[in-house]
Amino acid sequence: MNPSQNKPQRVVITGGASGIGLATAQAFLDEGARVGIISRSPQSLDKALHGPLSQYQDGRCHGIVADVADEAAMANAFKEFDTLLQGIDTVVASAGIEGEMGNAVQDVTSKDFLRVLEVNVLGVFHAVKHALPFLAEQQHASITIIGSDSGFVAVPGMLAYNASKGALVQLTRALSFELFEAHGIRVNSVCPSIVDTPMARRGLGVESFDDAEFPVNTPSDIAGTVLFLSGEGSRAINGANILSDFGYSARSSFPA
Repeated sequence: MNPSQNKPQRVVITGGASGIGLATAQAFLDEGARVGIISRSPQSLDKALHGPLSQYQDGRCHGIVADVADEAAMANAFKEFDTLLQGIDTVVASAGIEGEMGNAVQDVTSKDFLRVLEVNVLGVFHAVKHALPFLAEQQHASITIIGSDSGFVAVPGMLAYNASKGALVQLTRALSFELFEAHGIRVNSVCPSIVDTPMARRGLGVESFDDAEFPVNTPSDIAGTVLFLSGEGSRAINGANILSDFGYSARSSFPA
């Protein structure tokens, strides 16, 4: 099968101004899609549109400033993108924050914990809810959520982030069943280990991963998986949380 057959044409990406979201936007644009990106930061959006995405300023790339935790803003953004893109057949929920990194349980604030859940979990719900009327009109619609291996494994100091990504694992399953049964919409997630993004560098306090003693995903690695999951070549894949962790989670603790 030609991987370009039945490829998505009208894509909305939350968190599309940096990191995985930006790489995903570029990947879809390279395939000829029309793309709308949502960013909560006007500065990041402007930097992306006039930087890496400037080569696509041919009417196929659009940006809207909105906080995914703000339901009214998300509802308006999807209505506007439906007009700008002439429909929506693919949604990629990539927006996310890390929260208080390195803090022990007793040092994590309720306010920060809640903010992580608002962005990482409620933000996905808002994207799905307000994209649904437009996705339901399409024959081969799909949603891909950017999760994390932190939904399956954990380390100290990432409490809220781990909780949010664990929630996305089950949210993916629940949405995949309900939306496929009702509308034929597939829902999957990609769950990478460390990805070389500004957020990961900031969270781990490093300037680069060049000397990392562990394998690191590139944003384009994840974008390629998202592109595959969004196309008809993956039409039988639904409800999957696909780990992109170099096989780490498959290892046994048995000392062999």
